[in-house]
Amino acid sequence: MTSSNDVIRVGLIGAGRNTRERHIPGFQKQKGVEIAAVANRSRESGRRVADQFNIPQVYDDWRQLLDDPSIDAVCIGTWPYMHRTLAVAALEKGKHVLCEARMAASAKEAHEMLDASRNHPNLIAQIVPSPTTFKVDRLLMQLIADGYLGDLIAVEVQVLGSEFVDAVAPLHWRQDRYLSGYNILNMGIWYEAIIRWVGQATKVMAMTKVNVPYRLDENGNTVGVTVPDHADILCQLANGAQAHLRFSAVTGLSTGNEVWLYGSQGTLRIDNRFNVFGGKRGDKSLSEIPNPQSQQYGWRVEEEFSNAIRGKEPVTRTPFHVGVHYMEWTEAVTRSAQSGQAVSLPL
Repeated sequence: MTSSNDVIRVGLIGAGRNTRERHIPGFQKQKGVEIAAVANRSRESGRRVADQFNIPQVYDDWRQLLDDPSIDAVCIGTWPYMHRTLAVAALEKGKHVLCEARMAASAKEAHEMLDASRNHPNLIAQIVPSPTTFKVDRLLMQLIADGYLGDLIAVEVQVLGSEFVDAVAPLHWRQDRYLSGYNILNMGIWYEAIIRWVGQATKVMAMTKVNVPYRLDENGNTVGVTVPDHADILCQLANGAQAHLRFSAVTGLSTGNEVWLYGSQGTLRIDNRFNVFGGKRGDKSLSEIPNPQSQQYGWRVEEEFSNAIRGKEPVTRTPFHVGVHYMEWTEAVTRSAQSGQAVSLPL
């Protein structure tokens, strides 16, 4: 561990939008943390990031950055297809690792990352958590822990885009199986939230569809698309409840996101703006439950990572073993959709 008086020197591998908008400002706010170097897809793009954020060193290649003995930790901001390679290499070079979500392209790669982290228990290994539900996480976890729902019966999650099918839009990297792996839409982000609230799934059944099977890539070539843009998923949860999750990018004029948690004694609903409503047995309708901003969890990923390196707090959002589980669940969705069979977890 780095002592509380030492400067933590961070290197960036991949400096996409999330790195620029969240991680760089987040690290620059931390006392005793310095962003020392960046290696991006090209030296030119790396230089632009370095000039914008006053980062002193630009490397042509991520291997050069990892060979720098003055770098203590790396923030991996590439697409999922590189996460396993970079994380394992960084850990073997003695660097702490903060890796952008989704954890990897497959469950196998995620397990290899977890194994590497366990081979280096002195190093911090953290996955960037899903921030989508930060506003309501604490409130929901407290209500459920206090028995508001009673026994959980069912979970309904609807995450729908409001646009109609766009058959002429160019290929997005999330639609590229090679770059994104088994990850589909934003289902992993929401499943991670469900883990926080009610625990893990033990069985998965899914049906998915690709509504636009061909798109043009950045070079104007026609390529096949195998990543679904619509998915329906049924899960058996470890606590005995059932969950139904629907994700879509092709549901024109939909009402957006909504979550229902049904229990033996109460019901909770989270609306599209992340307001929480609840009702107990005997109530006639749901009522909004106060959620003071002072009690809401906020973005503190870079602070948690830095504190973990200094031994001040453990990583809770998100450790590698949680990332492995959601990658197993993610892969199970595709396996089930392809086979027509239920898939049990762990894989």
